[in-house]
Amino acid sequence: DFSPELFATATMSCGSKQPLKSCLRGSSSGGGGGGSSRSSASSMTVTSRTSGGSGFGGGYGGAFGGGGAGFCGGSFGSGGFYGGDMGILSNDEKLTMQSLNERLASYMETVRNLEKENAQLEQLIREWYQKQGPVGPKDYSHYYEKIEELQKQIVAAAVDTHKVLLDLDNTRMTAEDFRIKYEMETGLRQNVEGDLNSLRPLLDNLTLTKSDLEMQFESLKEEIIDLKKNHEEEMKQLQSQSNGDVNVEINSAPGEDLLKKLNEMRQEYEAIIQKNRAEVEKWYESKMEEVSQQVHSSSQEIESSNQQISVLRREFQSLEIELQSQISQIDSLHSNLEDTERRYNMQLQQIQGMIGPLEEELASIRCEMESQNEEYKMLLGIKTRLEQEIQQYRALLHEGAQDIRYRHQLISFLLMQSGKEDVSNICIRNWCKGLIINVFTTSTIIHMESKS
Repeated sequence: DFSPELFATATMSCGSKQPLKSCLRGSSSGGGGGGSSRSSASSMTVTSRTSGGSGFGGGYGGAFGGGGAGFCGGSFGSGGFYGGDMGILSNDEKLTMQSLNERLASYMETVRNLEKENAQLEQLIREWYQKQGPVGPKDYSHYYEKIEELQKQIVAAAVDTHKVLLDLDNTRMTAEDFRIKYEMETGLRQNVEGDLNSLRPLLDNLTLTKSDLEMQFESLKEEIIDLKKNHEEEMKQLQSQSNGDVNVEINSAPGEDLLKKLNEMRQEYEAIIQKNRAEVEKWYESKMEEVSQQVHSSSQEIESSNQQISVLRREFQSLEIELQSQISQIDSLHSNLEDTERRYNMQLQQIQGMIGPLEEELASIRCEMESQNEEYKMLLGIKTRLEQEIQQYRALLHEGAQDIRYRHQLISFLLMQSGKEDVSNICIRNWCKGLIINVFTTSTIIHMESKS
């Protein structure tokens, strides 16, 4: 089959590759039968004039290399692609030329159509690029103000956010301080309540002492009232007696002044009360000082204990976190241990499954070894017996060879005496050879059997 690609590049006589238009323009004279042929080609058709012989072959040979080598090593000048004596165009040259021209024309038409389509596509692409070409720069100035406003809003929102975050941090710190103060005040309150509980027995004792003193004061008041009543009655009696005409002169000692006595008693009791009050106040002040000192020391102890509690709480939290991590690590190690045990159990089962058939195979090998050992012992006994027989055969062969030599000498001597030496020697030699070959064959077979 002819393909248009063969016309694209062809090896010329100068050894170079040229385009289609230049390579198909050539002339040659003489072709297979001696006629003249002129061949020319354009970009569209190939025309040929032939006269006699196979001028087409010669013409194309001239065009493609002056009658030299053609496409595949043959000679177009002599009429063939492959160097044969019969050319490709020897029969129906005109039809072949027409088909070639038609194929070349269709190929060129296809090329032309493709070029037209390519040009149309290029034109469409250029038009599209011209339509979609770069336009003048757009005016984005009216967006700049909005962008600046939005940026300002973003900055203000960021500032507000930072303020809120700072307020949150301050509030959190304040709440933490108040929580610490609350814990301290709660501790102080508990300490004061403890001190109050310890002072309540003293208060009860003071209350009892006060009630006793009040009772004594009331009894003294009652005594004073009774004394006043008695004094008034006595005064009334004396007044009633003084109003009479009876003048009684009593030579008796003057009576004691009751008011003076009462005043003295009042002063004594007031002094006692003042003394007791001073003692109670002094005792109360001393107790309050002791309590304040205890409160101060207890507050210091509370602060130190609170600090220790906070430290211990932190340590507890850290230890709890570490405990959780250790527990999780233990769980992971347990899971790893279970996985490892499961995996090694599976491997152990596989190994045990492999050990069973190996033990069976070992037992079978031991049985085979025992049987082979018995066979070896049996064969060893056979070998010893065969060696003994071989020794016996060798001794017999040695005796037979001596006997044969003796007989040969005897027969040769007898034949020499009878004058028939030649014939007898041949017969004796043949007979001796047969005997020796027989003996040698037998000994070889015995030796091979002993080896096996």
